[in-house]
Amino acid sequence: MYSHHGFVNLGKAPKIAGSDIARGKQMNGQSHFINLRLLKGFALSISHTRVPVCTSTQRLLAFLALQDIPRSRAYVAGILWPDVTTSRANANLRSSLWRATRTGHPIIEASPQEMAISKDVSVDLHEAVGRAHRLLDNSRPCDDILNMRTLADLSADLLPEWPDNDWMLIEQEQYHQLRLYALEAMTERLTAARRHGEAVAAGLAAVRAEPLRESAHRVLMKAHLTAGNRGAAMRQYEQCRRVLREELGLEPSPSLRDLLPYRAERPGESRLQPSP
Repeated sequence: MYSHHGFVNLGKAPKIAGSDIARGKQMNGQSHFINLRLLKGFALSISHTRVPVCTSTQRLLAFLALQDIPRSRAYVAGILWPDVTTSRANANLRSSLWRATRTGHPIIEASPQEMAISKDVSVDLHEAVGRAHRLLDNSRPCDDILNMRTLADLSADLLPEWPDNDWMLIEQEQYHQLRLYALEAMTERLTAARRHGEAVAAGLAAVRAEPLRESAHRVLMKAHLTAGNRGAAMRQYEQCRRVLREELGLEPSPSLRDLLPYRAERPGESRLQPSP
Protein backbone atom coordinates (compact mmCIF):
# COMPACT_ATOMS: atom_id res chain seq x y z
CA MET A 1 0.00 0.00 0.00
CA TYR A 2 1.13 3.55 -0.62
CA SER A 3 0.41 6.99 0.73
CA HIS A 4 -1.06 9.61 -1.59
CA HIS A 5 2.50 10.53 -2.60
CA GLY A 6 3.20 6.90 -3.54
CA PHE A 7 5.62 6.11 -0.77
CA VAL A 8 5.93 2.86 1.12
CA ASN A 9 3.16 2.53 3.68
CA LEU A 10 4.92 1.38 6.83
CA GLY A 11 1.72 -0.29 7.91
CA LYS A 12 2.86 -3.12 5.64
CA ALA A 13 6.26 -4.65 6.12
CA PRO A 14 8.53 -4.83 3.08
CA LYS A 15 9.70 -8.28 2.08
CA ILE A 16 13.30 -8.57 3.14
CA ALA A 17 15.04 -11.91 2.83
CA GLY A 18 17.68 -12.81 5.37
CA SER A 19 20.25 -13.13 2.61
CA ASP A 20 19.50 -9.55 1.54
CA ILE A 21 20.53 -8.24 4.93
CA ALA A 22 23.99 -9.76 4.76
CA ARG A 23 24.60 -9.54 1.03
CA GLY A 24 27.90 -7.99 -0.02
CA LYS A 25 28.95 -6.88 -3.48
CA GLN A 26 31.90 -8.72 -4.97
CA MET A 27 34.49 -6.28 -6.28
CA ASN A 28 38.09 -7.13 -7.05
CA GLY A 29 37.61 -10.50 -5.42
CA GLN A 30 36.45 -9.00 -2.12
CA SER A 31 33.03 -8.77 -0.49
CA HIS A 32 31.86 -5.27 0.36
CA PHE A 33 28.90 -4.91 2.71
CA ILE A 34 26.88 -1.78 2.00
CA ASN A 35 24.70 -0.48 4.84
CA LEU A 36 22.38 2.51 4.88
CA ARG A 37 21.29 3.79 8.28
CA LEU A 38 18.15 5.92 8.46
CA LEU A 39 17.27 5.44 12.14
CA LYS A 40 18.63 8.09 14.54
CA GLY A 41 20.36 9.77 11.61
CA PHE A 42 21.76 9.22 8.14
CA ALA A 43 24.90 7.15 7.60
CA LEU A 44 26.20 5.21 4.61
CA SER A 45 28.91 2.66 5.33
CA ILE A 46 30.77 0.21 3.13
CA SER A 47 32.48 -2.71 4.85
CA HIS A 48 31.94 -0.92 8.18
CA THR A 49 33.69 2.25 6.96
CA ARG A 50 31.53 5.36 6.87
CA VAL A 51 31.33 7.03 3.47
CA PRO A 52 30.63 10.79 3.33
CA VAL A 53 27.95 11.87 0.85
CA CYS A 54 26.56 15.33 0.15
CA THR A 55 23.14 16.44 1.36
CA SER A 56 21.38 16.10 -2.00
CA THR A 57 22.66 12.54 -2.41
CA GLN A 58 21.58 11.70 1.13
CA ARG A 59 18.05 12.84 0.27
CA LEU A 60 18.06 10.77 -2.91
CA LEU A 61 19.27 7.64 -1.13
CA ALA A 62 16.78 8.05 1.70
CA PHE A 63 13.91 8.61 -0.72
CA LEU A 64 14.76 5.55 -2.82
CA ALA A 65 15.22 3.43 0.31
CA LEU A 66 11.65 4.23 1.31
CA GLN A 67 10.31 2.86 -1.98
CA ASP A 68 9.58 -0.77 -2.74
CA ILE A 69 9.54 -0.40 -6.52
CA PRO A 70 11.68 1.52 -9.04
CA ARG A 71 10.56 5.08 -9.63
CA SER A 72 10.73 7.15 -12.78
CA ARG A 73 13.37 9.84 -12.91
CA ALA A 74 10.70 12.49 -13.47
CA TYR A 75 8.78 11.35 -10.39
CA VAL A 76 11.88 11.35 -8.16
CA ALA A 77 13.00 14.77 -9.38
CA GLY A 78 9.53 16.25 -8.90
CA ILE A 79 9.20 15.00 -5.32
CA LEU A 80 12.71 15.90 -4.15
CA TRP A 81 12.84 19.33 -5.81
CA PRO A 82 9.21 20.52 -5.97
CA ASP A 83 9.96 24.25 -5.82
CA VAL A 84 12.13 24.58 -8.93
CA THR A 85 11.51 24.20 -12.65
CA THR A 86 11.38 20.75 -14.19
CA SER A 87 14.66 21.27 -16.00
CA ARG A 88 16.37 22.41 -12.79
CA ALA A 89 14.94 19.46 -10.85
CA ASN A 90 16.18 17.02 -13.48
CA ALA A 91 19.61 18.65 -13.39
CA ASN A 92 19.70 18.35 -9.60
CA LEU A 93 18.80 14.68 -9.89
CA ARG A 94 21.56 14.01 -12.41
CA SER A 95 24.07 15.77 -10.17
CA SER A 96 23.00 13.78 -7.09
CA LEU A 97 23.13 10.52 -9.02
CA TRP A 98 26.60 11.32 -10.32
CA ARG A 99 27.80 12.07 -6.80
CA ALA A 100 26.39 8.73 -5.66
CA THR A 101 28.47 6.90 -8.28
CA ARG A 102 31.63 8.51 -6.88
CA THR A 103 31.47 6.14 -3.90
CA GLY A 104 32.70 3.47 -6.30
CA HIS A 105 29.96 1.06 -5.25
CA PRO A 106 26.54 0.26 -6.76
CA ILE A 107 24.29 2.01 -4.24
CA ILE A 108 21.72 3.10 -6.85
CA GLU A 109 20.46 1.10 -9.82
CA ALA A 110 19.53 3.49 -12.61
CA SER A 111 18.34 3.25 -16.20
CA PRO A 112 17.50 6.13 -18.55
CA GLN A 113 13.91 5.95 -17.32
CA GLU A 114 13.95 4.62 -13.73
CA MET A 115 16.01 4.29 -10.57
CA ALA A 116 15.93 2.38 -7.29
CA ILE A 117 18.08 1.69 -4.28
CA SER A 118 20.45 -1.15 -5.07
CA LYS A 119 19.43 -4.60 -3.87
CA ASP A 120 22.95 -4.87 -2.44
CA VAL A 121 22.25 -2.11 0.10
CA SER A 122 21.06 -3.21 3.54
CA VAL A 123 18.70 -0.62 5.05
CA ASP A 124 18.21 -0.65 8.84
CA LEU A 125 14.66 0.70 8.55
CA HIS A 126 13.55 -2.27 6.45
CA GLU A 127 14.66 -4.76 9.08
CA ALA A 128 13.16 -2.68 11.91
CA VAL A 129 9.79 -2.56 10.13
CA GLY A 130 9.87 -6.32 9.60
CA ARG A 131 10.59 -6.91 13.29
CA ALA A 132 7.85 -4.51 14.32
CA HIS A 133 5.26 -6.40 12.28
CA ARG A 134 6.38 -9.71 13.74
CA LEU A 135 5.92 -8.33 17.25
CA LEU A 136 2.41 -7.16 16.37
CA ASP A 137 1.39 -10.53 14.92
CA ASN A 138 0.20 -12.58 17.89
CA SER A 139 0.25 -15.76 15.80
CA ARG A 140 4.03 -15.59 15.32
CA PRO A 141 6.72 -16.46 17.88
CA CYS A 142 9.28 -13.72 18.47
CA ASP A 143 11.79 -15.15 20.94
CA ASP A 144 14.65 -14.62 18.49
CA ILE A 145 14.00 -10.87 18.19
CA LEU A 146 13.26 -10.06 21.83
CA ASN A 147 16.69 -8.55 22.25
CA MET A 148 18.57 -5.29 22.66
CA ARG A 149 19.00 -4.78 18.93
CA THR A 150 15.25 -4.77 18.37
CA LEU A 151 14.78 -2.46 21.35
CA ALA A 152 17.42 -0.06 20.02
CA ASP A 153 15.88 0.05 16.52
CA LEU A 154 12.38 0.61 17.88
CA SER A 155 13.64 3.32 20.23
CA ALA A 156 14.86 5.45 17.32
CA ASP A 157 12.86 7.63 14.96
CA LEU A 158 13.37 7.94 11.22
CA LEU A 159 15.86 10.72 10.38
CA PRO A 160 14.62 12.87 13.28
CA GLU A 161 16.89 15.85 12.60
CA TRP A 162 16.11 16.28 8.92
CA PRO A 163 14.36 19.47 7.79
CA ASP A 164 10.59 19.28 7.51
CA ASN A 165 9.21 18.45 4.09
CA ASP A 166 6.01 16.79 2.98
CA TRP A 167 7.41 13.49 1.72
CA MET A 168 9.56 12.89 4.79
CA LEU A 169 7.00 13.97 7.39
CA ILE A 170 4.58 11.30 6.18
CA GLU A 171 7.19 8.56 6.40
CA GLN A 172 8.45 9.74 9.79
CA GLU A 173 4.97 9.71 11.32
CA GLN A 174 4.15 6.29 9.89
CA TYR A 175 7.27 4.73 11.37
CA HIS A 176 6.84 6.60 14.67
CA GLN A 177 3.35 5.16 15.14
CA LEU A 178 4.44 1.69 14.09
CA ARG A 179 7.34 1.61 16.51
CA LEU A 180 5.13 2.77 19.41
CA TYR A 181 2.75 -0.14 18.90
CA ALA A 182 5.69 -2.51 18.48
CA LEU A 183 7.37 -1.33 21.70
CA GLU A 184 4.15 -1.95 23.58
CA ALA A 185 3.83 -5.42 22.04
CA MET A 186 7.46 -6.14 22.91
CA THR A 187 6.82 -5.09 26.52
CA GLU A 188 3.83 -7.43 26.74
CA ARG A 189 5.74 -10.35 25.24
CA LEU A 190 8.66 -9.86 27.62
CA THR A 191 6.26 -9.52 30.55
CA ALA A 192 4.57 -12.79 29.60
CA ALA A 193 8.00 -14.43 29.41
CA ARG A 194 8.76 -13.06 32.90
CA ARG A 195 11.80 -11.21 31.62
CA HIS A 196 11.00 -8.38 33.97
CA GLY A 197 13.99 -6.10 33.54
CA GLU A 198 13.80 -6.21 29.75
CA ALA A 199 10.03 -5.68 29.84
CA VAL A 200 10.45 -2.55 31.95
CA ALA A 201 13.18 -1.27 29.60
CA ALA A 202 10.90 -1.70 26.58
CA GLY A 203 8.00 -0.07 28.40
CA LEU A 204 10.15 2.89 29.39
CA ALA A 205 11.21 3.29 25.76
CA ALA A 206 7.56 3.44 24.74
CA VAL A 207 6.75 6.06 27.39
CA ARG A 208 9.83 8.08 26.48
CA ALA A 209 8.81 8.10 22.83
CA GLU A 210 5.28 9.36 23.60
CA PRO A 211 4.75 10.49 27.22
CA LEU A 212 1.06 11.31 26.62
CA ARG A 213 0.29 7.79 25.35
CA GLU A 214 -1.73 6.05 28.05
CA SER A 215 -1.33 2.61 26.50
CA ALA A 216 2.45 2.91 26.91
CA HIS A 217 2.06 3.68 30.62
CA ARG A 218 -0.35 0.74 30.90
CA VAL A 219 2.04 -1.91 29.58
CA LEU A 220 4.85 -0.49 31.74
CA MET A 221 2.66 -0.61 34.84
CA LYS A 222 1.75 -4.22 34.07
CA ALA A 223 5.45 -5.06 33.73
CA HIS A 224 6.13 -3.57 37.17
CA LEU A 225 3.17 -5.38 38.73
CA THR A 226 4.14 -8.74 37.21
CA ALA A 227 7.59 -8.29 38.73
CA GLY A 228 5.93 -7.61 42.10
CA ASN A 229 6.93 -3.95 42.17
CA ARG A 230 3.69 -2.30 43.24
CA GLY A 231 5.40 0.90 44.31
CA ALA A 232 6.99 1.30 40.89
CA ALA A 233 3.61 0.76 39.25
CA MET A 234 2.04 3.42 41.46
CA ARG A 235 4.84 5.88 40.69
CA GLN A 236 4.32 5.26 36.99
CA TYR A 237 0.62 5.91 37.38
CA GLU A 238 1.33 9.20 39.14
CA GLN A 239 3.75 10.19 36.37
CA CYS A 240 1.08 9.48 33.76
CA ARG A 241 -1.49 11.38 35.80
CA ARG A 242 0.78 14.40 36.15
CA VAL A 243 1.71 14.68 32.48
CA LEU A 244 -1.88 14.24 31.32
CA ARG A 245 -3.03 16.95 33.70
CA GLU A 246 -0.27 19.39 32.80
CA GLU A 247 -0.37 18.90 29.04
CA LEU A 248 -4.01 18.07 28.31
CA GLY A 249 -6.02 18.82 31.45
CA LEU A 250 -7.12 15.18 31.56
CA GLU A 251 -7.20 12.40 34.15
CA PRO A 252 -6.06 8.83 33.45
CA SER A 253 -8.81 6.49 32.33
CA PRO A 254 -10.62 4.30 34.89
CA SER A 255 -9.11 1.21 33.26
CA LEU A 256 -5.61 2.49 34.06
CA ARG A 257 -6.56 3.24 37.68
CA ASP A 258 -8.05 -0.22 38.00
CA LEU A 259 -4.62 -1.77 37.47
CA LEU A 260 -3.39 -0.41 40.78
CA PRO A 261 -3.46 -2.15 44.14
CA TYR A 262 -4.56 1.31 45.30
CA ARG A 263 -6.82 3.72 43.47
CA ALA A 264 -7.48 7.46 43.30
CA GLU A 265 -10.62 8.07 45.36
CA ARG A 266 -11.68 11.02 43.18
CA PRO A 267 -10.19 12.42 39.96
CA GLY A 268 -9.44 15.73 41.71
CA GLU A 269 -7.40 14.15 44.51
CA SER A 270 -3.64 13.86 44.29
CA ARG A 271 -3.35 11.18 46.99
CA LEU A 272 -3.95 7.54 46.27
CA GLN A 273 -6.25 5.70 48.60
CA PRO A 274 -6.44 1.95 49.25
CA SER A 275 -9.15 0.18 47.33
CA PRO A 276 -11.97 -1.05 49.61
